[in-house]
Order: sequence, then C-alpha cells, then structure tokens
Amino acid sequence: MRSRRGAAAAKHVQSLAEHATAVACCAMARSAIARGVLIACGAAVAFGMTTPIVAWAGRGVGAFATASLLYAGAALASAIMWAAARDHGAPLRRPDLPRVLAVAIVGGALAPALLAWGLQRAGATVGSLLLNLEAVFTVVLARAVFREPIGRRVAGAVAVMVAGGCALVLDGSRDAGWGLAGVLAVAAATLGWAIDNTLTRPLAERDPLTVIAAKAGIGAGATLAVAVLVGEGAPPAWAATVLLACGATGYGLSLRLYLLAQRAIGAGRTGSVFALAPFIGAALAIAVGERGASGWTLAAAVLFAVGVTLHVTERHAHDHVHEAIAHDHPHRHDDGHHDHVHEPPVVGEHTHPHHHDRVVHAHDHGADLHHVHDH
Repeated sequence: MRSRRGAAAAKHVQSLAEHATAVACCAMARSAIARGVLIACGAAVAFGMTTPIVAWAGRGVGAFATASLLYAGAALASAIMWAAARDHGAPLRRPDLPRVLAVAIVGGALAPALLAWGLQRAGATVGSLLLNLEAVFTVVLARAVFREPIGRRVAGAVAVMVAGGCALVLDGSRDAGWGLAGVLAVAAATLGWAIDNTLTRPLAERDPLTVIAAKAGIGAGATLAVAVLVGEGAPPAWAATVLLACGATGYGLSLRLYLLAQRAIGAGRTGSVFALAPFIGAALAIAVGERGASGWTLAAAVLFAVGVTLHVTERHAHDHVHEAIAHDHPHRHDDGHHDHVHEPPVVGEHTHPHHHDRVVHAHDHGADLHHVHDH
C-alpha cells in the first residue's frame, strides 16, 4: 500500500513538474515575442530618425555618393560593435555568399540610392511617410516565401499602421514639394528593402555584425564605383561626416537590431513593427520645422500606437512538432528548447553545434528558427 501511495505521489509530483515546465516555457515564449517586438521598435527608431537628416545633408550630393557614405558608416559601426562584443555568433559560410551578394546589391546599393534620389524630390516628410510601404511589402513576401502565419491580430496591426501611414501621406500630399518621380523612387526603395528583408531572414541566425559588415562593405564599394563612373563630385566634409553618422546609426545599429528581431519573431512581424520608422522620421521633420503638425498627424500617432500594442500583446499557441535536428545557431538555455548540458554551465546567449530530440508540445511562439511550420 505504501509503495502504491509513494508511486502515486511521485507521479503527482512529476505531473506538477511537467505543468510548471510548460507554464515556464509559455511565459518565456511570450517574453520572447514581446522582446522581439521591442527590439524591432528600437531598429525602427534608429532608422526613422535618420531619414530627414539624410534628406537635409544629402542636398546637392549625388544619390550614389550618398548611398556609399551611408553604408560606409554602417560598415564602420559593425566593425566597432564586433570588436567590442564579448561573444560572436555563427559565422557566414560559403553557401551564404550568393545571398549576401544579392542582399548587398538590392538592399545595400539600389535601395539607398533610390531613397537618396527620391528624398531630394519628394521632401523629407513625405519621403519618410512613404517608407510605410516597406512593411506592407515585407509582410506579403514573408507570407509568400516563408509561409509565416499572419493571424487576425497581426493583420489588424498591419492594417492600422498602414492606415496611419496613409493619413500622413494624405496630409503631406498637400505640400508644394510633392513630386511624383520622387514618390515612385522612394516606393521602389521600400520594395528593394522588403526584398532585402526577405533574403536576409535565413541569415538572421548568423552573427549579425558579420552580415552587416558584408552587406555594408559590398554596398558601399558598389555605389562608390557607380558614383565615380557617373561623375558625381565629392561631398563637403560636413555633409560626408553627417551621412557617415547616419549610416552608422540608421543602417548599422538599426540593421543589427532588425536581424535580432527577425531571429525572435520572423520577417513579417519585424517588418510590420518596423513601420514605426516612417512616423519617427515624419515626427522629427515636423519637430525641426519642415512642416507643422495637424489632426492627421495626431490620428496617425494613435493608429501607430494601436498597431504596436497589438504586436506586443500577440499570443500564438498551438500543438506543433519539433523534428530531431542537429544545427548551429545562437541560443540560450532558458528558452524552453535548449536543455543540453554544458560542463561548466554556460549562462547567456552562445553558439555551438547542438542536437534536438523530437518533441511535440504547445506554447506561445513566434516565427523563429524553431517554429517554421505550416498552419
């Protein structure tokens, strides 16, 4: 009798332990989604605040020369951050080279050149607001290419954030500086960066600083070569310094945060949250007096706040299968998926080859490396 009671007690304890583990995993996944959204917000702020500054400092500077300086600043920032980092993630591998080249050409050369050219013709405020199109293109491509789930909550967040951008564009279209050619160029730049975001998603598990250095270095070199070929003159020293600083912040630091967010919540959600960037740029343009605020601006602010709130409070949970796999990527041991043992124990994020056994469970999760499955 005692043995039966002991077995029953042990079974009960085991059940409680399993329940506690499930609850802990669920809580950690929730915090991972919220953390990914907040990181994406940081990327949006870092990028958005540079757009009106680029429009100001780039006046009279060739589009390719501007793009070259922006990505030279990003390359410099990535080198500094890499030197200061205590631990480095998985390095780029030879099979990654074609993808890195495509990312550098589309996102590191064509898109910034189109943005620089378009900003000179559409204006800083309108140009900033048009960057909302990047979120739309990115969500659509993430769904089409990676089959990332876009539920009602995310779709609603995308819709209200796009509505906020439309409100600001409608307001900005009344300006005399509205130029159709500039608008089309900025729109083409957002499509280029959406393609860049989609191509970069498989690289999110690599060391982000290495990815940034490769993309920025190739992009800066390519645009500099074109600038020389088409005869663009050297910019003034002050303008070159400002553009380098914008590149370090808006294209170096921002891209690092963007890649970290993609790692946590996937390409579509990151792109949607990144729609904050146009509002940040427009707000800064208004603050420095390019144009005044209006009821449209206030309405857009409310819509953007609703969109971010929908993202941060998102919950996505269902039964899913993790097949057995061996791979190498940055990970932690408090995320509910990496329970292998180190001697001595390792705390914090680190990278090494490791193995996962097959498991079936349910918890809140984003579209990270371990949760790429059909719905």
